[in-house]
Amino acid sequence: MFNNKNILVTGGTGSFGNRFIKVFLKKFKPKKLIVYSRDELKQYEMKMLFKEYKCLRFFLGDVRDRERLRFALREVDYVIHAAALKQVDTAEYNPIECLKTNINGAENVIDASLHNKVKKVIALSTDKAVNPINLYGVTKLASDKLFISANLLSGNLGTKFSVVRYGNVVGSRGSVFPLFKKLIKENKKILPITHPDMTRFWITLDQGVEFVLQSFKRMIGGEIFIPIIPSIKITDLAKSMGPNIKTNIIGIRPGEKIHELLCSADESQNVKKMKNHLVIIPSYTQNSLNKKYINNLGEKGKIVKRDFEYNSGKNKDFLRISDIKKLNNNIS
Repeated sequence: MFNNKNILVTGGTGSFGNRFIKVFLKKFKPKKLIVYSRDELKQYEMKMLFKEYKCLRFFLGDVRDRERLRFALREVDYVIHAAALKQVDTAEYNPIECLKTNINGAENVIDASLHNKVKKVIALSTDKAVNPINLYGVTKLASDKLFISANLLSGNLGTKFSVVRYGNVVGSRGSVFPLFKKLIKENKKILPITHPDMTRFWITLDQGVEFVLQSFKRMIGGEIFIPIIPSIKITDLAKSMGPNIKTNIIGIRPGEKIHELLCSADESQNVKKMKNHLVIIPSYTQNSLNKKYINNLGEKGKIVKRDFEYNSGKNKDFLRISDIKKLNNNIS
């Protein structure tokens, strides 16, 4: 599917982008793999790291810049939209900047993709977009809606848009794992916990990348793909990383939830459960189509109960401290 094709990744120098490039180059032989980001230093570092790959291209640009995106997407077949301002507390204090990147940027990616007749686009989303209480979640919900509705705009152009929504990515920049790791390395005697009952969905970067690649194969356009993944208690994460280190409850940060949702009960009427993932059928289709939905791999799935929700605090699959330790040891 991707061999001898042109692929562009927005936010390509971020946590996901870096891992995606690494995994993708091992699996496929693209004609061009384009890293689109606004960070000159990170692009230089990636050039040095992957200098043996002649297919790599680096475009300096911001998703806020429509004309630059139109230029960058010329002859591109597939787009992964990973660029975002994603720090919850930062977004609360910089709302307009968050809106410009996460909503206006999404609109620009859609426009440039349609303008250049891109084949398929997948936008990365987050559990924060479900029943959002923070500005970051609100902007990602709006972004998701834009990408799903973009399928109604493509017409004869043939461009297909879908969304991948998942939870906390272990080891990504700004997440709790690298924070705890840093504090332990500095021999700190206390690890900060915002709430003793807090839970999060848990997925590694490699798992996230693989799920995105599979979603490209599955998508027919308009779906939101959600992996079925385990949850963890943040207190268990702290115990797994620093078993002899005390914790201190510091209070919930602005815009933070105790538990996260990957699928709300309100969305359940359009949800089908596959073997290892959920798929939300676009609401602009007839409900009867939900029963008929079959993806590009021939997977049908089952309709979920009307009040079904996927909640990190009610997840059937929780990682034990020993499981978290094993997972931590495999994170680079």
